[in-house]
Amino acid sequence: MRGLNKVILIGNLGKDPEVSTLSNETKRAAFSLATTESYKDKNGQRVDATEWHNIVAWGKLAEIAEQYLKKGSPIYLEGKILNRSYDDKDGVKKYITEIRCDSFIMLGGKRDDDSEFVPPAQQKDTTNTDVPSVSTPDDDLPF
Repeated sequence: MRGLNKVILIGNLGKDPEVSTLSNETKRAAFSLATTESYKDKNGQRVDATEWHNIVAWGKLAEIAEQYLKKGSPIYLEGKILNRSYDDKDGVKKYITEIRCDSFIMLGGKRDDDSEFVPPAQQKDTTNTDVPSVSTPDDDLPF
C-alpha cells in the first residue's frame, strides 16, 4: 500500500516571507504560519492553543508569496510534511520539520493601507483600452 503525505492548514503568517534566489534562478520563500485552536479547560475557561509551522514555497509560488503575503496574512495552505537534518556551525546535528507548500489561497482581508486585496487572477487589466467590456444583463441569467 502506498502512503499519503498531505497537510491542510488555515492560519496567519507570523512574519513576511524571506525570499532567496538559488544559483539556477529558482526562488525559495520561507515563512512561519500560526494555526490557533480553542477549547475549554476544566474550569470552563476558553483557552487558545497556537501551533507554529515552518513553511517553504518554491518557484512561482515563492514569487507570489513574495509579492502578496505579509505578516498577519490569512491563508489556506496545502502541502506535505518534510523532516530534514543539518549540521550547525558548531557541527551539532539539528533536526527540522517543515511544510513544503504545494498551493495556497489568500483569504482576503484588508491591507495596511485599507485597500482590499485582489488576487492576480481577479485583477482587471486596464492596460488595453481597445478591448470592450462585456456584461450580461441580469434577466439573461439562468437562475
